[in-house]
Amino acid sequence: MTLESSRTLGGIGAILMVIGPLAGAYTGIIGLAGLILVLVAFNGLADYYKERRIFSNAIFGIFAAIIGAVIAVVVVVTAAFSMLSVLGIHISNWTDWAALQNFNWQNFTNWSALAPYVAAIVGALVVLFILFVVAAIFLRRSLNTLSEKSGTHMFATTGLLILIGAVLTVIVIGFILLWVALILLAVAFFEIKTQSTQPQTTTASSL
Repeated sequence: MTLESSRTLGGIGAILMVIGPLAGAYTGIIGLAGLILVLVAFNGLADYYKERRIFSNAIFGIFAAIIGAVIAVVVVVTAAFSMLSVLGIHISNWTDWAALQNFNWQNFTNWSALAPYVAAIVGALVVLFILFVVAAIFLRRSLNTLSEKSGTHMFATTGLLILIGAVLTVIVIGFILLWVALILLAVAFFEIKTQSTQPQTTTASSL
């Protein structure tokens, strides 16, 4: 893969990740397509600059974020359904409005009955936050290395913004910063200068 193709794929992939959250029902598809293109670009750039840390740190970061998201979704959904079951609402009865009469408001105020599920949800969110920060650290390492090799300082700025955004995901502004970081990532890819190879000249040795 050439530098030009890696640059183009990375820029397009980052743009897709930017518009992904705004794509409604197609958010997941567009975001995933963008992520794949960005990873392909990282791999191509790692080969071009002969620095595998560009790709390895990026892939470790993505895996950490995915693992955190999967754990959080599984635990939160399971705990939520269990809480509803304690309150007298079962999935099989959701279409039956009469089943809402079985809603146990007394259990809703019974902290001892709900505490284990609330604790599980909080624990899952804490794990998600930690793994998001770990992912941001790996991504920043990748982007810092890419910044050094390519001479494009925007990558380093993007990595720092990703780390700050991950730390601030406990509030809404963190997600906004992560979205802005994706815009900067697209700009950084297109700022990579492709150096044209100069023809080598040979000088004949005088006899």
